[in-house]
Amino acid sequence: MIKLCIPGCEGILDRLDSGELVVGDGGFLFALEKRGFVKAGLWTPEAVIEHPSAVRQLHTEFLRAGADVLQTFTFSATEDNMDAKWEDINAAACDLAREVADGGDALVAGGLCQTSLYKYHKDETKIKSLFRLQLEVFARKNVDFLIAEYFEHVEEAVWAVEVLRELGKPVAVTMRIGPEGDMHSMPPGECAVKLVQAGADIIGVNCRFGPWTSLQTIKLMKEGLRDSGLKVHLMVQCLGFHTPDCGKGGFVDLPEYPFGLEPRVATRWDIQKYAREAYNLGVKYIGGCCGFEPYHIRAIAEELAPERGFLPPASEKHGSWGSGLDMHTKPWIRARPQVLSGE
Repeated sequence: MIKLCIPGCEGILDRLDSGELVVGDGGFLFALEKRGFVKAGLWTPEAVIEHPSAVRQLHTEFLRAGADVLQTFTFSATEDNMDAKWEDINAAACDLAREVADGGDALVAGGLCQTSLYKYHKDETKIKSLFRLQLEVFARKNVDFLIAEYFEHVEEAVWAVEVLRELGKPVAVTMRIGPEGDMHSMPPGECAVKLVQAGADIIGVNCRFGPWTSLQTIKLMKEGLRDSGLKVHLMVQCLGFHTPDCGKGGFVDLPEYPFGLEPRVATRWDIQKYAREAYNLGVKYIGGCCGFEPYHIRAIAEELAPERGFLPPASEKHGSWGSGLDMHTKPWIRARPQVLSGE
């Protein structure tokens, strides 16, 4: 019997080491831009100070949908992108995530991403100093673990891991790459090996590519780790858009980016299938990135409910695979859940 409940709070590695499935949260930048709280371009998170109620609400919706982890809304919140505002924004983002997470025994992950410097000035000392500034705030706010995300060059991702390891908390790292590898054409398998050798506890991919492309990349990472005799926890947080026609750069190269992507939005049924395929591939940390709304996260939690043993609170208002349509007055609509689930 699957119950509606929320699990007790253990550390991220405790959960993964025990074989537990971890559901991540979804995307903040696109969701809040659509709602009028974030400006496209640099995609910086001033909303945590300017509109904290909007950020708090989205955290709350992801938690209710089944997320076990709430990531701080600190994407690009570095000194090089935000000047003097960066510290207050990082601190406020940590407070908002913790406030909501504590209401559901979820974990808070301090998140940082690639810098705007690496592409032009590969200054390891300067770039690492930017990472350390954010890390100091995460340490002060006592986040549960750390995520370095959205890296297109494995070298910079390795630098981020090396810095985050200094805090002594678990470190996850994800790259924004597809099957062709990073922007220096290092294959996914080799990227994975370098990230593990740098000390990452969890590795994977996020953003830039849709569900099926991201899972293909994860498979290549897994093969590279196997060939090198390395083991690590895997995570995937793909786009909530279908992008089979995009190139190496991902969805930013599509003509619809960023304001015309709605026709490409994945359905909740697509995401249930994505969650199942990720699980079958051996991925135990499954979430989403840009385009992932709370109902997408609920789809992951519902698909994996048999393995997790419980449903998220938001399932009070939703039947898996559309089973709530059983109440509809029209018989052809009542029959749709069977079609959706493939029964």
